[in-house]
Amino acid sequence: MTVEISALVHKDCGQEVLEQMAELDGVKSIFVETARSDDLFEDKQFGEFGEAAVITVIAQKENKDDIFNSLYDTCQLHNTDQGIILMAENVIKIVPET
Repeated sequence: MTVEISALVHKDCGQEVLEQMAELDGVKSIFVETARSDDLFEDKQFGEFGEAAVITVIAQKENKDDIFNSLYDTCQLHNTDQGIILMAENVIKIVPET
């Protein structure tokens, strides 16, 4: 089974996550998108809005804790209020009927 680990973090974390986590055991894929947030960060580059990175990691269930902790550490969430991380377990593939 696979899990989805998602994070809404400060924009500076996006590229670093790709570099740090791409080779971790159990990581099947990583997606990083950019967004803007008006309430999550104090650093606001666009008036009322600050830049954010939206990160999605698809991972093997047996490696989920190590990957979650690595994401937490890479984004330095233990030191600062730079975002949130969520995990959805048992991601399944839905195949459309033909």
